Order: sequence, then structure tokens, then C-alpha cells
Amino acid sequence: MRTLVVFLLLANLALAGYLWLDSASSGEGVRLKEQVQPDKIKLLSPQEVAALGPSKAASLANVCLEWGPFGEFDRARALADIEPLGLGKLVTQRRVETPTSWWVYLPPFANKAAADKRVSELKTAGLKDAYVVDGGVQRFSISLGVFRTEDGANAQLKDLAKQGVSGAKAGPRQQVALQSLVVIRDPQQAVIARLRELSPAYPGVETKIGDCEKPA
Repeated sequence: MRTLVVFLLLANLALAGYLWLDSASSGEGVRLKEQVQPDKIKLLSPQEVAALGPSKAASLANVCLEWGPFGEFDRARALADIEPLGLGKLVTQRRVETPTSWWVYLPPFANKAAADKRVSELKTAGLKDAYVVDGGVQRFSISLGVFRTEDGANAQLKDLAKQGVSGAKAGPRQQVALQSLVVIRDPQQAVIARLRELSPAYPGVETKIGDCEKPA
């Protein structure tokens, strides 16, 4: 009987010593207190991510930069401009319907043959986006670019004047255009800075940072 009492006493002392060491060091109790509290984890909205600024946003995971929108010709030029960055599979593209309200154009020609001939001349000169309008009140006019802002259209007018294209005008035009966004996943600060340097060469184009869009 005495032996059993002594054994129980030693066992209780050992248990008390373990609990004291656990609470005073890095035991399970301390580790639990140091764990991240899941109820305080918060997912940032795209607006909150953008508000962090380029340097902090670039350090987050699952962040995408959207650059655009671009028409077909400008899309190819933009992809060529960022090719030296070596982004590889981090770059994807997304088609979007973009409401546009301003365009640059040559007034209607007498007939389609005359308009087609002028478009051929313009494309030979490097204006790949030129095309003949087939219907409506502007039938047989030539579109030289569609823009979301008047400033974008006026910038195009200046560029055309420098290239020797005369007679072009800018005016309002409501329609929806199918354009492309260039999407870069987890962009580094140097990439963000480079895209913002390139953007002035593409009137009407914007750079946005936010959560990556989930696949449909």
C-alpha cells in the first residue's frame, strides 16, 4: 500500500512539473496563443488591392494587372513591347466588350470602290486599323480608330497629321467594340513601372491592379 501511495505522489509531481514547463516555455499552450487567428484573416477586394500601391500590391499573391483595352493592331504592338520583360506564361489575354464613344474617320466617299482604294493606300502606309464603314449614315466613310475619350481621338488626329494623312476628323460615335485586355499575373514592381511608361503610347489605355479573375 505504501508503495502505491509513493508511486501516485511521484506521478502527480511529474505531471505538475510538465504543466509548469509547458506554460513557461514554448509548449502547446504557447503555440496555440501564437497561431494566426482565422477569424481575423480578410480577403482584399480589387479596390483595396489597388489602394495598396504598386510596391505592396506586387508583393501579394494572386494579384493580376490588367492593361488595355486594345484593338487588334495595338494589341500586337503592346505584346511586342512587353516581350523583352520575359513574362512567359504569366501573360494572358481576355476579350472584353468595350463601350466606345469617339472615333477618327475620313468623311464618306462617293462609292465603296473609292473608299476601298483609299483604305488600301492607308494600310500600305502602315495604318492597319483602317476600314470602310458599310452601312448607316456614315456609309463609305473610313474609320481610322475608335476611342473611349475625346482626348484619345484628338491624339490620333495629331499622329495622323504627322504621317501626312489629311481630311481626317474626330467625332462622337456610340457603339460596343470587342477588344482585348493584356493580363499579367503576380506583376513585379519593375513590370508595373514599365507598363506605365508604355501607356502614353496607347491613348485611352488604362493600367489596373486587383484580384485575378476566377475562370468561368
